[in-house]
Amino acid sequence: MNHQHTIEADTAAIRALLQETVEAWGRGDGAAYGAQFTDDATDVTFVGTVYQGGEEIGRAHQALFDSFLKGTRLAMEILDIRFCGRDAAVVVSRGDTYKDKPKKLGKVQTYTVVRCEDGRWRIAAIQKTKRQGLMEAVSFRFQPATKPRTR
Repeated sequence: MNHQHTIEADTAAIRALLQETVEAWGRGDGAAYGAQFTDDATDVTFVGTVYQGGEEIGRAHQALFDSFLKGTRLAMEILDIRFCGRDAAVVVSRGDTYKDKPKKLGKVQTYTVVRCEDGRWRIAAIQKTKRQGLMEAVSFRFQPATKPRTR
């Protein structure tokens, strides 16, 4: 198999994995959302809550889908997929929840995805951060060297 084809196929599989999280979220299906994570996955929310394992992540999200996040959808823009060997990758995305139409994507997510024994890609870890645009702008203004090359 051509190595380039493998990277293309794996990239497509990772995009499909993340798309399934978006679709499960839109259906309000916590079990399907949690099934995209490994059994020992870590989900660190933007408020600092740490969930452990796909089952707990799914259960907690179902509770959210049934209350605070009822009727919401998930918007996601993948910014980068970087492979770390053949069976792991880091994905950086922007995203946010919405009800009627997507708004400004105010959160940044860093995913660690892994190829599992069954050949499927799953999420091993996710770190969600709420973007603090004003603080970022102040930092860049007073210390321009802190500004990343790309934004």
